[in-house]
Formats: sequence, C-alpha cells, structure tokens
Amino acid sequence: MMTTKTKWFIRICYGLGLIYIALFVHPPYHFLLLNTFLAYIPIEIAFHIRPNFPRNTGLFWLGILLWLLFYPNAPYLLTDLFHLSLLHPYADTGLIRLSISMWIYYIYMLLAVIPSVILGMWSMMQVTRSIVKRYSIHNQLVEMGIVLVFTTLSSIGIFIGRFLRLHTIYLLISPEWVLKQIFNMWSWQMLAFVFLMTLLQGTIYVVLRVIRNTN
Repeated sequence: MMTTKTKWFIRICYGLGLIYIALFVHPPYHFLLLNTFLAYIPIEIAFHIRPNFPRNTGLFWLGILLWLLFYPNAPYLLTDLFHLSLLHPYADTGLIRLSISMWIYYIYMLLAVIPSVILGMWSMMQVTRSIVKRYSIHNQLVEMGIVLVFTTLSSIGIFIGRFLRLHTIYLLISPEWVLKQIFNMWSWQMLAFVFLMTLLQGTIYVVLRVIRNTN
C-alpha cells in the first residue's frame, strides 16, 4: 500500500509540474496542462479507495464509478505522443535534428506521459485489489476479468476522447448530447482501435505486476 508520504510527494510533483506547464510550455503543447491535470484525477481518487474504505458500500462503488469515469484520461496521454510530429524531428538528410528546443519539448511530453500512465495503471491495480479484498475474492481469473473490463472501458473512453473530442467533464455538463455521440460511434475500425488500446494497457499492467511480484 502506498504511504501517505509518497502520496503527498506525488501531489506536490504534479502541482509543481502543472504550474511549470502553465508558465513555460507554449502552443501547440499547451494542451499538456489540461490533459495532465485530467490524468491526475483518477490517481487522486484511487488514493482514497481501499478495501475497507469507504465503509458504506454505496459510497465505495460511487468512488469506483467516479474513478472509472476519469481513468481513461491517464492512458489517453499515450495518444498525445503523435503530437511529437509537430516538432518536425527529421532534417532534410533524413536524420533526427539536434535541436535543443525540440528535445526540451520531447522531454516535456514524456515527463507528462510516463508518470501519468504508470501511476494511472497503479490506480487501476489499487481499485482492483480493493474490490477483490473487500469481497474476499481469491480467484485470480476473476481479478484479471475485472482488469479486462476496466481496460476495455478505458479504451472506449480513449476513443471517445481522441476521435469524438469529448472530455469526461462533458458527460457531467451535457449527458444527453454525449450519449447520442457515443451511440453513433460504433464501427469495425472503432472496435479494432479499442482492441489495440486494450492490448497495450494489458501489456503495461502485466509488466507492472511482474515488477511488483519480483520486488
């Protein structure tokens, strides 16, 4: 279980990082401010979900539902890596340019993406563990099934955010309009995208599980 000191360390790092992005990261990469903030929300929610907390069953599942609504924002940052093409990294020779400003923005992007994806995945592990421990589920297949449901729903959320350009907050502002967009989005290409993103998230999850079990 993550210690209180570690949680506050993460909070402070994100707070300072968001302030830095707001002050020093310029267009076209200003989107990192909102996307990084949204990616942090499920991490913070997971800090407050434990097997025995909240004690009230309704509040426990309400917290998990709230976490699930925001969780896709963490792996969503992986799709932001396509914006690295805006840096025009290749010179006329076909080699990658040695431009310090380009590499600085490259680092900005990775510093937002890598911690958010890993901590976002930790939040899913925390929520999953809380469910199985709360209900004394000792079957690993059930646990993996829960992870599969979370990653699949997350991949659908990533599709909605990337291709329909709908943020989680829109669901709270205009739910009917959002649900109409979701109803009309289904296609074979959409399902293929969801499968690929689920595979990617599942791979990251397995790697982190192997590292945790090794430790």
